[in-house]
Amino acid sequence: MEWLIPVLIVVALVLIIGIYLWSTYNGLVTLNVRVDEAWSDITVQLKRRADLIPNLIQAVKGYAAHEKGVFESVTRARAETLSAQGPVEASAAENHMQQALKSIFAVAEAYPQLQASQNFLQLQGELVDTEDKIQASRRFYNGGVRELNTKIKVFPNNMFAKGLGFTSRDFFEVADVAAIAEPPRVQF
Repeated sequence: MEWLIPVLIVVALVLIIGIYLWSTYNGLVTLNVRVDEAWSDITVQLKRRADLIPNLIQAVKGYAAHEKGVFESVTRARAETLSAQGPVEASAAENHMQQALKSIFAVAEAYPQLQASQNFLQLQGELVDTEDKIQASRRFYNGGVRELNTKIKVFPNNMFAKGLGFTSRDFFEVADVAAIAEPPRVQF
């Protein structure tokens, strides 16, 4: 009978540790899936913007065909955005895309008849909407990454999280934060 109490204590400790590990593992899996979903949302919005770019170029090209360099830089930035793999590459591509969009809108400002074009205004509105969605998706993704990275790094999770295949994720950061603080706008 004396041996029953130590055995019950050991069983209770093993059960508590097992429940803790099970709960922590499921929490890490949930956060990992949430971060993957958020990254997917970002890529969907980046793709949507990339799909709008050729239409925008065509609208502007009709009025400013001699601005070949601007159109080439936008096309390069679009290709870079579409081929980006992961947050680090996407961040660099995002910076280049913002610069390219600024230059195409600067060209558009020089053509009042373009600014009055219904097609151009609609494309611009869709692009601004998409930029807002990209920014919201980035915030959601970075929030998920913050939660996941925190859970991976806190004690005692840090002792076994890496062994279970969970690693810290990269934030979606942009080198020139001021460039993306607001969606591109055209001043009339």
